Amino acid sequence: MNSDLAILVTDLTKRFGRFVAVDRVSFQVRHGEIFGFLGPNGSGKSTTIRMLCGILLPTAGAGMVAGLDVARQPEQVREHIGYMSQRFSLYEELTVQENLDFFAGIYGLGGPDGATRLEEVLAMGGLAGYRDVPASDLPGGLRQRLALASAVIHRPSVLFLDEPTAGVDPISRREFWDLIRTMAAGGTAIFVTTHYMDEAEHCHALAFIYQGRIIAAGPPAHLKANVHGCLVEVEVQPPELLPALGVLQGHPLAREAAMFGASLHVTVESPEAIPALKASLGGRGITPQRVEAIVPSLEDVFVSLVAREVGA
Repeated sequence: MNSDLAILVTDLTKRFGRFVAVDRVSFQVRHGEIFGFLGPNGSGKSTTIRMLCGILLPTAGAGMVAGLDVARQPEQVREHIGYMSQRFSLYEELTVQENLDFFAGIYGLGGPDGATRLEEVLAMGGLAGYRDVPASDLPGGLRQRLALASAVIHRPSVLFLDEPTAGVDPISRREFWDLIRTMAAGGTAIFVTTHYMDEAEHCHALAFIYQGRIIAAGPPAHLKANVHGCLVEVEVQPPELLPALGVLQGHPLAREAAMFGASLHVTVESPEAIPALKASLGGRGITPQRVEAIVPSLEDVFVSLVAREVGA
């Protein structure tokens, strides 16, 4: 395994009876890299994480984490990784410091080194002023930071974050991602799943998984640049949204059409198709407020990829 690689996955597969939850997944994550693993619920994200954390035995393929084989050395793998899920899993009746002391003890951190590391993670998470506060009394953003501090107190070289900011307010999400970027800059490999596409923009590399298979991978800019055709945003009055979607989905020049918030996104061959889209809408008595070509977002990439898989 290349020393630059924190995670190396080759044809990793997990079957439950006849059901294939993860189907020959391959990717790699370098030290100091934030790797985003994206996909809808039930796509295989959590099963993949459980295999890479040494919790679930793969059916086939290979996974190396921190230079260790996840199938043959699961206990050693768990010593070198940190894990944090979307569900707050610390001891709510314990204070911030008591939670951190508990996890330091699990990893054998004691004495001066343990005390120093405790102060480091308290400072990192902005928790020094809350050390005597029970976890149950912390607001959501601070609870997430406490969970992160507990996950990294033993200085893991690889950190797994499974929907870490679900249900957290936007300001706390931004602060949390500042911490993630700081850790990555220090050499920690970060493997993160998220449903927030704005968070995915902060990743160095991404992989989209759908029905157990990786359907696209690469840096965010590369994935957006590889969207074929021209993306057009159509704004109409709210009552006309569904009728307009029906018109555009049936238009011969539209490859894909989908709702995107309060507007519609349509993929066409080129901007020259815009007048034809307007004409078709007008023919149904729909007057759009705006129809123009836009730069695709990661959410557009994801919708396009899934639509392509469904239509395949």
